[in-house]
Amino acid sequence: MLLKSFSLIVLASISCLFSNQLQAQNPNIDIQKYTFSIELNDEDDMIKANAEIAYLLKNSSENLILDLEKKDNSGRGMLVDSILVKGTSISFTQNERSLIIPVSSDSGKVTIFYHGIPKDGLIISKNKYGNRTFFGDNWPNRAHQWLPSIDHPSDKAFVDFKIIAPSHYQVVANGTLKESTNLEDDKTLHYYSSEVALPTKVMVFGAAEFAVQNLEEIDNIPVSSWVYPQNKEDGFYDYAQATEILKFFIENIGEYPFSKLANVQSTTRYGGMENASNIFYSEKSVTGKRDSEFLMAHEIAHQWFGDSASETDWSQLWLSEGFATYFTDLYAENKYGKEKLQEKLKEEREKVIRFSKTTKTPIIDTTRSDYMKLLNPNSYQKGAWVLHMLRQKVGDENFWKAIKSYYKNFKLGNATSKDLQREFETTSGQDLNQFFNQWLLQYGQPVIKMKKTVKKDNLELQISQSQKNNFTFPLEIQLNFEDGTSEIKTFQIDKKKEEFNVQLKKELKDLKFDPNVNLLFEPAN
Repeated sequence: MLLKSFSLIVLASISCLFSNQLQAQNPNIDIQKYTFSIELNDEDDMIKANAEIAYLLKNSSENLILDLEKKDNSGRGMLVDSILVKGTSISFTQNERSLIIPVSSDSGKVTIFYHGIPKDGLIISKNKYGNRTFFGDNWPNRAHQWLPSIDHPSDKAFVDFKIIAPSHYQVVANGTLKESTNLEDDKTLHYYSSEVALPTKVMVFGAAEFAVQNLEEIDNIPVSSWVYPQNKEDGFYDYAQATEILKFFIENIGEYPFSKLANVQSTTRYGGMENASNIFYSEKSVTGKRDSEFLMAHEIAHQWFGDSASETDWSQLWLSEGFATYFTDLYAENKYGKEKLQEKLKEEREKVIRFSKTTKTPIIDTTRSDYMKLLNPNSYQKGAWVLHMLRQKVGDENFWKAIKSYYKNFKLGNATSKDLQREFETTSGQDLNQFFNQWLLQYGQPVIKMKKTVKKDNLELQISQSQKNNFTFPLEIQLNFEDGTSEIKTFQIDKKKEEFNVQLKKELKDLKFDPNVNLLFEPAN
């Protein structure tokens, strides 16, 4: 392919710059819509594809730069064959990790023809029954392994999938099924279209031999279960719990953001992956015992938090995983009572404490380049604990009001922790700067030691913290008396060492820290 010499120099320098990294968040590039046409076969793992991409450049001097993994010496990766603009073939440069397209307009469409065997992102394998399957598995930034895209959560776009597959497969993808057409050579075209913009991390399709059950519609949202035929009775029984879960979240958060909810048994590497409108669960999630209820609640909660209201960058992951973890806790509290909530919070607190022993990083961790390492108790369990303590600080009414306001203002968009803070401050009227800073930007948690002295009817308490960072918090202590009664006192802890005096009206038996499980803390040895 011949290039004009000026373009060749420019593209060569850009090629060097982007050859070994993914496209960073770029405010000048805005993808409006992807249309991915992909052909699958049973002879090999090669996909033949084209991507029509509608783009907007906010700086007309920019090139359109997309993330795409190039075919390497192993024979895996994507090779671009040609690119068309308005039906005319244009020059381009494909590097190891990027595709650089010179465009003459600040808005328009390009059509990219490519093929290859995905290194990752699209998992072509066999399920536990030995049947061939195809499942997109993009999190965190693995979409570029098979889809030319801006592989970053900040850039959302509409997406269509047009999948041509052997006719013995059923296909599920984001959005609504627009067309299903039998073609020649025993192949079928499945055309899905998403009505709302999505981040690439949750843009997927799945193709396998499925048994499909259509459940009831919840607020006009069709709910379905897609499971392997060999375990369909167990799968239909297990996944039917989705309707109850969906009702709870709609009632407490707001309108469901997508056109359907399909729960899919799959070969994802995760226990569950919250792909927008079609959640992929591990094939082991089907047992016939409904022991994946909380897993389903976690992934369904993500449809609001992570898929619709998405984090601006990976360092803000707790806005996705922490929310999904705590909203699973809230679902458990609603269905099984406060004791179940406390049981889950205690388990989550232990995970946070264990993690803090080996990793001294805060929840908002901007140091990670391997985003898989953000899948840790800081993002999940500690994030959930931040929300739980925030709920205690502002009260139930303000908590739910702020959650609904936050979701309403950032649905189908992107948010930061500061955005969440502003919503809670506006709703509660409180200054929450210290709260958010200490729990999100500091590592660790309070390590508390208590010394008590009883002199007649006076209880002297000395409460000290031994961790490096400073924390302020309310500490509840339950006073248990010899007559079997008890009383809870709340002490505001502002310093590393505090002393308090409590007048006793009864004979004290013992004390209990945090009886209502409202504080993330670690007892000192």
